[in-house]
Formats: sequence, structure tokens, C-alpha cells
Amino acid sequence: MEIKRDLTDRLIEWKNQSNRKPILLQGARQIGKSWLMEKFGKEHFEYWVKFDFDRNPELKSIFQQKKDPSRLIKELSLYCDSPIIAGKTLIIFDEIQECEEALNSLKYFCEDTPEFHIIAAGSLLGVAVRKKRMSVPVGKITPIRMYPISFREFLRASDPKTFDYAESLEEIGHLPEIILNKLNMEYKRYNICGGMPAATVALLENQGMSVLESELQGILDLYELDFSKYADPLQVTRIRGLWHSLPAQLSKENRKFIYRIIRSGARSKDYEDALMWLEDAGMIHKVKCISKPGMPLSAYEEDAFKIYACDCGLLRRLAKVPADVILSGNAGYTEFKGAMAENMVLQSLLTQEIDDVMHYWSSGNTAEIEFIIQHGSDIIPVEVKAEGNIAGRSLSEYTKKYNPNMRIRFSSLNLQYNGGLLSSPSPLSCWTSRLLSMIKI
Repeated sequence: MEIKRDLTDRLIEWKNQSNRKPILLQGARQIGKSWLMEKFGKEHFEYWVKFDFDRNPELKSIFQQKKDPSRLIKELSLYCDSPIIAGKTLIIFDEIQECEEALNSLKYFCEDTPEFHIIAAGSLLGVAVRKKRMSVPVGKITPIRMYPISFREFLRASDPKTFDYAESLEEIGHLPEIILNKLNMEYKRYNICGGMPAATVALLENQGMSVLESELQGILDLYELDFSKYADPLQVTRIRGLWHSLPAQLSKENRKFIYRIIRSGARSKDYEDALMWLEDAGMIHKVKCISKPGMPLSAYEEDAFKIYACDCGLLRRLAKVPADVILSGNAGYTEFKGAMAENMVLQSLLTQEIDDVMHYWSSGNTAEIEFIIQHGSDIIPVEVKAEGNIAGRSLSEYTKKYNPNMRIRFSSLNLQYNGGLLSSPSPLSCWTSRLLSMIKI
């Protein structure tokens, strides 16, 4: 089964631009970057060629001399069967972090031969750039961040009719009960498998839970190997400890990251590099606390922060939460259920055209808003409830203090808008931008 990725539409727009730059595709391991580049080449170009600097290290010597694009194209042509023709061939540079000279060559392709279509990507690219102090040709590339399969993409494959209904929404109002039930059920299934392509396909093809769990565990094991392979020896233990503390960090009622959960006596200065490594690898998202909802949000950041996993399926597996607990709503799952709900909403928000989603607000121990987003000129508080229980005073306290034009609450309840509050089923968090466009403040 192939799952259509929304990013393909953006790549098509890029292909048709006259002033395009080479793309640098970034994202966590195993989210399908190589698959997407190859599929895009097969479906939208007459030819496509791929140069993998990890599998074919001899390619590096081509770029270690003069970086003249015309000469590079001639020599690269000797390593592929398909012709390299400007406007007709997609050139793929995979695992580009293995060759800094190839990364730098993107600048010259941009300046001298913009007629060529080039997409570059690499595993742990951010980690390699920081560790090797590699220079990235800023301004000469189009950086694109890729994420795991979103619930929107999942729903399109799992239940096309319900997906079409969500896509056809033109106004905010109660959804038919059958649509709401289907959305909530598919959202639970997505909660189980997450957006890693191998695990998602295993669920959608009904390959069985043992296969699905094996796929997720395989990715976690690969990440563990990456710690040892790509991190400095002194940092490996700290990176591993921080990563494995994630379920415990999120199981607290207050999700604020606490270093002593990793180990007794742990200090922030000891784990700064480990935290940065996991961020650079795309494995975690760091959401920073703000003192008040001012613009820009970054101007009001405090030291406190929360971290979430790049994928809810990996987080579930890392926490060793069985799939049947997700479906049954086991009583002992209460706190972590809230964390999973927040993680999934964050994943949805990140895939949309929202200016800033990486902040939250806290008022001591009395109130907390899960996310504060900037959408255009609006600063919007976003509350996340795991199910239909919307009790709590945090959003009310925030509203009294700051009087926002708009608030959002995600839960399992039906869709409605009343008095500046957009109440939306959590599955529709993937359509947040569209829902906001229907509202006139």
C-alpha cells in the first residue's frame, strides 16, 4: 500500500517555479524521505537519477575538485543509466551529510544552473551539520521540513469517504454522529500505529499487531544504534537517558521537563548537548513556556519547556503501552492518555501553515494552556482534552487575563463555534488552518 503524502503538492509547485532553488529535505529517520523523492521523480519527470553518498562513497571524489555544475553533471552521468537533462530529469542527492562538498555544491547549482531540478536529503542531517560544523548554503536552497504521516494522510488511506467529508467542510457546525464516530475511531487507530510509514502500512494492511509492534520496535532499535554511531561517546549515555525519560516526563500532570527524572542530581548543563542532539535528529519537539502571549512569542520565553516525541506511535511503543489499552480506555492510562492527546495535536499543527506552534503558557501551578500558536496576526490559546471531559479552569483563567479574540479546544466532542471558542474534535486538528479560515473575528 502506498500512502499519498501531502508534501507532494508542494514539490509539484516547486517543480513549476522558474526561480526555484535546490531543495534540502529534512526530518527524522524512517519517515519516508527517500521514498518520497523517488516516487516524485517517477511520477512527475521523464527521468530521475539518485546518488547515494552512503552506498557509493566513491561519489565524494567528484565533488572534492572544482565545483563547476556543468562538469559535475558530466561526471555524475557516468554513474547512472538515465540521462540528466535540464527540465526533464530529477536529480536526487541522498545521504548528503556524508559529503560536505556535495552539500556546498547546491549553492553553485542554484547560481549557475537553476534549470536543473535537485532535491537533497540525509539521515540525521542536522546532527551531522552541527557535529562536523558543516556550512549550509543558506539563501541558495529551499529547506523543507518533512514529518511522519499525518492523521490527515492516514485518514485518506484508511477511510476515503470520511476524509472526503472532512475535506468538504465549508462552515463550522455539528458533524453527523456517524462521521464523528468514524473520525474518533480512526484517530484511535492512528494513535496506535503513528505516522512511521512501515508501521502505518502494517496497520492499514491488517498485518497483525505483532508485525506492527515489530516495525515500531525496529525503528526504536535503529535510533539506539544511531546514538552510538553518530553521537560523541561521552554523550551517548545522556542522549539515551533523556530519550528513555520521555514517557515519564509526559506522564506527570505537569508536563514540564525535569532533569532529575533522567537521574538523581542531573543538571541542565550536563544535558544541553543531548537535548540538542535529539532536536537536531528530529526525534523530539521542544515546546517552550512563555510568560505572556505577546508578539513575537519568542520574546517572552522562559527557561521551562516540555518535550514531545516526533511520532505518537513511537511514543506509545517507547512507553510500552499496549494497543488494547488505547482502544479500551483503561483507567490506569489516564495521565499518559492526556500526553498522547497533546503529542498527536502537536504533530497535526506542525504540518500546517501556522507561523508558530512551539510554545505553551503556564501560570505557576494554577493553570496551563497546552499550546499557544501564532496564526497570522492572532495569538491563539489551544487546549487539548483527551476525551469529552472539558472540565478545568485553565482556559477560563487565560481568557480572563488576556481576553483573546479566539480560543481553540480539542476533545472528542462535536464541532462548534461559540463566543470566540472553537470546539473541535481532536481528529480535525489536521484541519486547524482551514477551520480558522471559516471564522470571522
